Amino acid sequence: MRELTFGYSPCPNDTFAFHALAHGLVDAPFRVRPVLLDIEELNRRAHEGAFDLTKLSVGAFAAVGDRYRLLRSGAALGEGVGPLVVARTPMSLAGLAGGRIAIPGRETTAYRLLRLASPTLGEVVAMRYDRILRAVAAGEVDAGLIIHESRFTYQDHALVRVVDLGDWWEAETGLPVPLAGICARASLDDATVAAAERAIRASVQHAFDHPDASRDYVQAHAQEMAPEVQRRHIALYVNRYSLDVGDAGMRAIARLVEADVAG
Repeated sequence: MRELTFGYSPCPNDTFAFHALAHGLVDAPFRVRPVLLDIEELNRRAHEGAFDLTKLSVGAFAAVGDRYRLLRSGAALGEGVGPLVVARTPMSLAGLAGGRIAIPGRETTAYRLLRLASPTLGEVVAMRYDRILRAVAAGEVDAGLIIHESRFTYQDHALVRVVDLGDWWEAETGLPVPLAGICARASLDDATVAAAERAIRASVQHAFDHPDASRDYVQAHAQEMAPEVQRRHIALYVNRYSLDVGDAGMRAIARLVEADVAG
């Protein structure tokens, strides 16, 4: 049987959604070899077409559009799911122009949203997403752009919210926040791409139908994340758009990809 490489993140939403496909629990005319990497590393590897199937930030789509095409299943979109900017003390979004802000990568959707919401930024410091809260709390940077489970834990670091970029996007556009999608290498034949889309949709549906089946797999990759944070993370990011992005989701993705961003 043919093998396809599948790059996705070790975050609970991905390990929950793709557990069934990775473990051969859904029908597919191929088997997958999972490669679990941080989202910004997946974005970088897409420039070389590293994986047959890969999760990518919507913010990275424009740069790799010749190498990959978007699938309608497996995406991370929704309402109330956007990245946050946090700081040690209250400040305005305009105040970011005068300080240093940590970001989880220059090709992330979070950074693209931030550049749209605040075209004038100060010094930007890229670092792995799970280091940002500690960097802000320690005073290494003035503010941090946070994603994933950090939205549930930033208050544990005595930090305050500056802006919810998801709220900003939804107010500006009336569309769901398009965070990431699953893409297939453009060189794959149409039949394989269609089969991959079906298999990923089936994997997400299996996760909804059997929510405890992936518990050990999720926990094995969640590192120090508390079980309650894992559950909240999954509930937020795996939703109806993960089965099919829908017309509203496609409009949201197109709008963000085509947006004119500063810098």
